[in-house]
Amino acid sequence: MTPLPATIPALVRTRVRAAVRRPARLTPEEAEARALLLRLCSLLLQYPDAELAAARPVLTATVEALPPSPAAGHLAAFTAWFAGQEPDALERHYVEMFDLRRKSSLYLTYYLHGDTRRRGMALLTLNQRYRAAGWDTDSGELPDHLPVVLEFAALAGPRGGEAPLRQHRRGIELIHRALTDADSPYRHVLAAQLTLLPPATEADRAAVAQLAAEGPPNEEVGLDPYGTYGDGEFAPPGTFVPPTPAPPTRVPPAPTSRTEGPR
Repeated sequence: MTPLPATIPALVRTRVRAAVRRPARLTPEEAEARALLLRLCSLLLQYPDAELAAARPVLTATVEALPPSPAAGHLAAFTAWFAGQEPDALERHYVEMFDLRRKSSLYLTYYLHGDTRRRGMALLTLNQRYRAAGWDTDSGELPDHLPVVLEFAALAGPRGGEAPLRQHRRGIELIHRALTDADSPYRHVLAAQLTLLPPATEADRAAVAQLAAEGPPNEEVGLDPYGTYGDGEFAPPGTFVPPTPAPPTRVPPAPTSRTEGPR
C-alpha cells in the first residue's frame, strides 16, 4: 500500500464538510474530505503490523479532527478501541476476524462470484481498471482486497474510483454483518464505509440475507491460491483460502504538533 499522504495533517485542519453520500456534484473540499475518509478506512483495515500500530496516535488525531458525520463517528469508535489494545492482541484479533472466517474475508469478489471462473475475470477487470487510471498498486495483494479497493476509490474519485465499492456493496454489507455478529470493533470501519455508499435497496437486503444463508457460488476450478481453509462457514472445507496479508503499511511518524479545535 502507498504511504499515508503528507497532506493529511494540513487537510484535517481545513474547514470542510464531510460528504456522507455521493451527491451529483462535489466541491473540491467535499471531494478531499471524502477521499480522506476512504483513505482512513483503507489504512484501518490493513494488518496491524508494528508500523501501523506505531502510527495509532496520528491516525487517532486525524480521526478526531474530522468534521462531524456518521462516518467520522464510526471511525472514532474504532480508533478509541484500536489505540488502547496491545499490539499482539490487535494482530490476533485481525487474524481471527479476517483470515479465519469466510464471512468476513476482505476479498470482495469472493462474495459475488465464489470460487468460479467468473471470479478470475472479475479480478482481471479490476486490475485493468486500476491500470487504465494510471495506478499500480504494487502491494502484493489481490486487486479485490478491500483496503486496496478503498485506496483506489480515494485516489480516483467518487465516480470511477468508487464504482468497485458500489458494485460490491452487498459483500461489504455481509462483512459488516459478520463482524457485528462477532462483536468486533472492526464493524465500525465497515459501517463508516456503508455511510458513503448509496442506501441499501430491498433487493440488496434480500441478496445479503440469501448470501449469508447459502454462501457465494461454488465451482472449484483449482485457482491458486485457493485450497483447504476456514471455519466451515459458507461451504465445505477446501473451497477458499484468502491470500497472505499485504506487505507492511508505510505511514509517517506522528507530527510534533497539531492544530486543535474545529476546522
